Amino acid sequence: MSVVIVLALIVLVLGAAGALFAAQRSRDTQRAVGHLARETRSRDTARRREAAAEEEVAPSTGKEVELATAEARRGGSDLVAAPPSAPVQWTPPDEEAMGVTRRQFMNRGIIAGFGLGIGAFAPAALAFLWPQGTSGFGSKISVGNVAELKSEIQQNAGFLYYPEGRMWITEYPASALDNARQVYSPSELAGMEAGLVALYQKCPHLGCRVPECATSQWFECPCHGSQYNRVGEKKGGPAPRGLDRFAMAVEGTTFTVDTGLIIQGPPIGTNTTGQEAEGPNCISGGEAH
Repeated sequence: MSVVIVLALIVLVLGAAGALFAAQRSRDTQRAVGHLARETRSRDTARRREAAAEEEVAPSTGKEVELATAEARRGGSDLVAAPPSAPVQWTPPDEEAMGVTRRQFMNRGIIAGFGLGIGAFAPAALAFLWPQGTSGFGSKISVGNVAELKSEIQQNAGFLYYPEGRMWITEYPASALDNARQVYSPSELAGMEAGLVALYQKCPHLGCRVPECATSQWFECPCHGSQYNRVGEKKGGPAPRGLDRFAMAVEGTTFTVDTGLIIQGPPIGTNTTGQEAEGPNCISGGEAH
């Protein structure tokens, strides 16, 4: 702290010295007077002494000459009154002739530019900081009425894709609920007990989007052949587990999916529904596990 105080004092002293030097230089410049050499001052003093001894008028010194020159340049010390003149009637200036100076134009242009920049930045910042509505992937989505969703699933051959939530919705059979309660969490069971399950579209192997297979009634990944039954439990291929799923809830008759909460799929060997392929597979090469 003491070092900082010393440095601050040094800066203040240097600043004050600089200000005094600048003021002195400015005064000398305005007066057109500088510092005379030592030889000049000695010669002026000697000449004054000689003139005083001979009772003569002392010649002007160099400094007096400079002062006289500066006074003459400023117009002299004697002011001459201007002759009286008749008053001139005032005429308002022409607005078009007045115009603006280059400095005024530049200053106004800079201020206008700053104003436009701030005016454009402020709404963007407010839009960024303003709380966004809860909709789309990463939030809770009200998918629809449970009965209507089951009807849509049946009309789409057992599968319903919901792009807003990046998920598949399929039916979960009521006959498999006892098995499900031994495997799945309450957040998953809330949807299963209503007869629905929401599955994340990405394959847990390498993240490919997994499509449905209408003939086998399974999900079959085209990238590396991983296969899952209709409720997302792994049936074959290199995937390390079943399809991930979302936390689900049923409020009254409305099916709600929290796409911000992804739950890891069931481990290999989980088969609560016992569903086998109901027809030819769309992807060959998936080995059963």
